[in-house]
Amino acid sequence: MKPTLIFDYDGTIHNTIGIYEPAFRSCYAWLEAEGYVPAQEISTERIAGWLGMNSREMWNSFLPGLSEEMKDAASGQVGSSMVEYIRAHKAAWYPGAREVLEELKSDGYTMIVLSNCKIAYRKANWETFGMERWFAEFYDCETFSFAPKTEIIKEIQKKFSGPYIVIGDRRSDLECAVSSGSAFIGCRYGFGIDGELDGADAFVDTVRELPGRIRRQEAFIETGR
Repeated sequence: MKPTLIFDYDGTIHNTIGIYEPAFRSCYAWLEAEGYVPAQEISTERIAGWLGMNSREMWNSFLPGLSEEMKDAASGQVGSSMVEYIRAHKAAWYPGAREVLEELKSDGYTMIVLSNCKIAYRKANWETFGMERWFAEFYDCETFSFAPKTEIIKEIQKKFSGPYIVIGDRRSDLECAVSSGSAFIGCRYGFGIDGELDGADAFVDTVRELPGRIRRQEAFIETGR
């Protein structure tokens, strides 16, 4: 039986920094103007490092002293801005992503997305990119009360048969694979830092490498070599 492919979204399929950075910077400027935060330089690299976290983790990490009310307000503003960018067709997938998904679909793989995102973000991407063409389902963390991927994958396993290959760019994706006994392909072109994907079964440096790597991993699952 072919493995079910469980894709992370941001940093794996979607090159999210193009819409996340302007949304975040606009929100931070608002917080600064209202006196909630000091003026400071925030690098693109630091902003990219938050991609892959759910919104609660991100704001608790970045501004732990900010009130919960303001964290929610800031998170909502960033999320709304990103949804606007997506629906205005300003979001971009990695070059070759569509062709890769077409190839994998033609090969007969069932493909799922599992993302630390909110419901509105999931819907905007699903509708704007026509993701139903390739994916059986898109799981977001808000639907599951912002549970970690290690918990949400249990819901996927109830509906879709294994074995499974998890594909992603952050430690949370690797942990998801390990916790479920799944194989893991680490995407080094995404937003992870050096060493974050140590322990992956395999790596890719561009999205275009995925079909070949997935086939080799499938063969290993079947034969053990």
